[in-house]
Order: sequence, then structure tokens, then C-alpha cells
Amino acid sequence: MKAIILASGNGVRFLPLSKTNPKPLTKILEKSILEYNLCNLKGIVDEVFIVIGYLGEKIKEKFGENYEGVKIKYVFDNEIVGTGNSARLASLEINEDKIIIMNGDDLYDKKDIKKLIEKCPSIAVKQVSNPSSFGIVSIENNKVVGIEEKPENPKSNLANIGLYCFPKSIFKEEIFKSERGEYEITDYVKKLINLNNLNFVEAEYWIPASYPWDLFNMAEELFKNFKFKKLGKIEKGVTLKGEVHVGKGTIVKSGTYIEGPVYIGNNSKIGPNAYIRKGTVISDNCSIGASVEIKNSLIGENTNINHLSYVGDSIIGSNVNLGAGFITANLRHDNGTIKSLVKDVLIDTKRNKFGTIIGDNVKTGIGTLVYPGRKIGANRTTSVKEEIKEDLPSC
Repeated sequence: MKAIILASGNGVRFLPLSKTNPKPLTKILEKSILEYNLCNLKGIVDEVFIVIGYLGEKIKEKFGENYEGVKIKYVFDNEIVGTGNSARLASLEINEDKIIIMNGDDLYDKKDIKKLIEKCPSIAVKQVSNPSSFGIVSIENNKVVGIEEKPENPKSNLANIGLYCFPKSIFKEEIFKSERGEYEITDYVKKLINLNNLNFVEAEYWIPASYPWDLFNMAEELFKNFKFKKLGKIEKGVTLKGEVHVGKGTIVKSGTYIEGPVYIGNNSKIGPNAYIRKGTVISDNCSIGASVEIKNSLIGENTNINHLSYVGDSIIGSNVNLGAGFITANLRHDNGTIKSLVKDVLIDTKRNKFGTIIGDNVKTGIGTLVYPGRKIGANRTTSVKEEIKEDLPSC
């Protein structure tokens, strides 16, 4: 069987992280989102067609033509005019009738994929608490009878999770650009509904990543089944509470206090006297300096957080250097939820605690202070003792 992974989008909502890397290559713990999905397809399909476009060469360089026994072919969609167009382009390369199709930037489960194949043609759905934020599927007599994007008055709470099993023949049907100027894969869903030929599977597992702060949910979920190991050096005087992973070649220096779950990658240096708190992921080749506190944050590869800094509820890219005394503010004075600017619109993160998002290759001066919800774009350098609060509207 064959599968299509849709990974061509430009990830505008994921900026500044997507400025230098395609969104599906975002790494959480040991793997990228795309790697987790390839692992879930292993043993189910013998070949995966990855549709690439924006920064697609990076995906091709990462995986080549084979990933752990799964053959990979690439389909270029340089127009980037919608998921419907991407799926159709890839389908032209496939001769089999049944095709698994999935988003490249959400996390799925192998069991749900298997159930989907059994009921093909089919769509995977999951109950959500805020249906007005998703594409919502309507069910009658055990068949899908409708799908509506972000309805004001939703007919159900079953969200379309971007995981399908389609017959190849459906891509012969003509679809047209939507109001937002894209060919939507949901138009193929509607074609199958009109034929009264679409089943559904209620998924047990789905972690979407629409915005960067959704990565916190991904990390929390991945921690649940992670096999923690202590492979590096832990000096005398280090305190470990709960589940803590310490990678090969990593040294945790004396006086450091770690409250798990915490993941620390390979060849990193932690401390002395650092405080690493629950939910933190520190990637490979990082340096966390003396008396640094990190709380519930995701730290990219080759990043240095220098002494006397505090990073809370934040996402820090790769190859970042945070000068001494760097401080994130992660709580509003009125305890309200924190908003962040996305495509010139302030989006409510629904989080009471949220610090900053910093892109790759950033350097900050000493004593930099960052207000809640602010972002620092990739490849930027701040001045000494700069307060990052003026770039964005008040939130």
C-alpha cells in the first residue's frame, strides 16, 4: 500500500520557527514530526510519497530515498495552492486504488491508520471541545453526510483531523479554488459524500500543530510513552526528581536540580547550579549555564543559554545564543490568557503562562527582557539590555 504525506506548505502561522525549517521537520524530543509519522506508517505501507514545496530540499536531504525500510519518493508542488492540489499531484504517481493521505505536521497513531484502511473510503475524526475552530464532520446512519469549515453553529464536535483513506479514482473529479484561493482536499471529501461513499473512524490519538505553542501539547503527549535513560555523566550533588532523560556525552554539573519529565539530548552541558523544571526539552549540543532556570520550554539544537537567565513556557530555536541575564516574562499582571501576533492578527493562545518564541540563529545582548507572547524572528540580533515589547501590539 502507498501513502501520501502533505508537507509542502509554507507554515506562515508557525513563524518564526518556519522561517528556516519546514514545519514538518520541527523536532520534539528525539524525532521530527515527520519522522514520527513515517514510523507510524512503517509496516503498513511499502512506499511513501512526500509532497514538498517550501524549503522542500531540506526534507529531501533529511530522509533521502529510504527511512527505516520505508521507500520514499518526493513530489514537488512549487505552486503551493492547497492540499487538494498536492494530494492530486502525488496520486498521479500511484497505481494502487487505496491511498492513505495525511498532514505532515500533525501527530497520528498507527492503530487509527489501520482502522482507517479497513473502512476505506474513510476519514478520521476526533471529538473536540471547541468545534468552531476546526473543520467539522456530520454523521448520519454511520456515514459522513457533511463537512463544514469552522462553523459558527457546528452540527457536531467531530473534527476532521487531516487523515484519510481515499480511492485513487476520486482525484479524477474536478475541484475548484476556494474563497481563499486554494484547492482544498476537503472538496474531494465532499465528492465522496455526494456519492454516499464515505465512512469514518473516530481516532484515539491526534495532536495538531497549528501554532508554535501547540508544540507544548505534543511534548506533553510524547513524554507519556517515552523511555527515559541516563546515558551521560551526572556529577555528585545533582538532584533528579521524576523522569529525566540524559543523552550520550551530556554532563550535568554539580548543584543542578531537575524536576521531570525532562529530556536532555546528547553532548550538552547543564549547570552548575541550574534549575530545570517539568516539561522542558533540551536538544543536542546545548549549553545551559550557571544558575539558569528553565521551565516548561523547548530548546533547539546548538543553543546556549548563559548564566543567570530565566526561560519560562517558551520555544527557543536552534543555534541561538541568549546573553547572560536573559529573562522571559510569562504571565500577565491580570492573569489573563496571552495573545501572540500571527499574520498581523493577535491570536489568543488560551494559555495563562506563555513566554516567547525565538527563531533560529538569534543572538541577544545581556539583560534582554522579553514580554509575554512576543516573538524574535530568525537571524536577528538584539542590542544590550533591550526590552522586546515594541514590535507587537499590546496583548
